[in-house]
Amino acid sequence: MTTVTLIGKPGCHLCDDARVVVTKVAAETGAVVEERDITQDPELHERYWEQIPVVLVDGEQHTFWRVDEKRLRSALAGG
Repeated sequence: MTTVTLIGKPGCHLCDDARVVVTKVAAETGAVVEERDITQDPELHERYWEQIPVVLVDGEQHTFWRVDEKRLRSALAGG
């Protein structure tokens, strides 16, 4: 099963926008969604603070800032 990880922080409007796309596409493809908060994890904060929201697919960075629904769907479909 594919896991999509959304890395962001509270109060981030781009994170809220990304959550909508990630949730929709994951539901359509059967992927599992997990969220990580950079304010609760110093390592994530150091690595991603300038890029949030960041989307990982099975632990590999897929995108940051804006999530393209079609591109994410393609990645989750294996293409």
